[in-house]
Amino acid sequence: MRSVVTGGAGFLGSHLVDRLLAEGHDVVVIDNLITGSLDNLAHLKHESRLEFMEWDISEPIQVAGRVDYVFNFASPASPEDFRNYPIKVMKAGGVGTLHALGLAKAKESKFMMASTSEVYGDPLVSPQPETYWGNVNPIGPRAVYDEAKRYGEALTMAYRNAHGLNTCIARFFNTFGPRMRLNDGRVVPNFVKQALMGEPLTIYGDGSQTRSFGYYSDLIDGVYRLALSDYSEPVNLGTQEERTILEFANAVVKATNSRSEIIHLPAVVDDPKQRRPDTTRARTILGWEPKISLEEGLQETIAYFRVKLSKQSETDA
Repeated sequence: MRSVVTGGAGFLGSHLVDRLLAEGHDVVVIDNLITGSLDNLAHLKHESRLEFMEWDISEPIQVAGRVDYVFNFASPASPEDFRNYPIKVMKAGGVGTLHALGLAKAKESKFMMASTSEVYGDPLVSPQPETYWGNVNPIGPRAVYDEAKRYGEALTMAYRNAHGLNTCIARFFNTFGPRMRLNDGRVVPNFVKQALMGEPLTIYGDGSQTRSFGYYSDLIDGVYRLALSDYSEPVNLGTQEERTILEFANAVVKATNSRSEIIHLPAVVDDPKQRRPDTTRARTILGWEPKISLEEGLQETIAYFRVKLSKQSETDA
């Protein structure tokens, strides 16, 4: 098999590259490195089955030779990115997805759309099944990401219906683990970094909003199972273990043996109050269940960030 992974130098994309190589695939990574990093692929620098293309998928994509799978994982994905790169976020999710679908069509490849729980917006239903259409503010601060992903899903189904393209859609819920960016702006790297540096952990609002934190290795296993399946409707991938942000903050303080206090700042606009997937489809169709607990995943993630912070302090010195 030969697979293309757009966004393959990013957090989840690079872990998918590892899995595909382990399964015997040749892999072509396409990434413009706006939020991805070659550090995430450094351990593969002598891997002859890996090819890297620095390219922005908002421009037409050309890949020589056979392609069996196109995994579309390219997009800035943190609140910081939504503020800093709003147009690039929308172009990646819209024009970029269109170009990735065009590549899959030209190569007669299977196409996977990496989508997100953000398509549900601030949900009025919990847990969120794939049949729920969502409650999204189309002009709010998160809209550039939410609507780009919703549009990407619609494009994926349009190519399937109009061209008979073999497609699937994965919706990720709050995935975390090594290779997240230190200054990502999302809650996991924020809290871990603050705790390791002895800074106050900052909660926006009262901390009662919930998230379901899934470890990257579980999510990538779900991705691979979905790619091998014949299922075409969206599939939620995440854990049903729901935690409040305040509970998560306390778990990080405990896991890092930190003395950091927890402080509260004004709530963020359109911050979802609940995030919990209904994973019935993944369980029944893919035989998939998450295996790694939050506490287990935090230990690996904290160890990764300790090294990153140590290297950063050496560089600053």
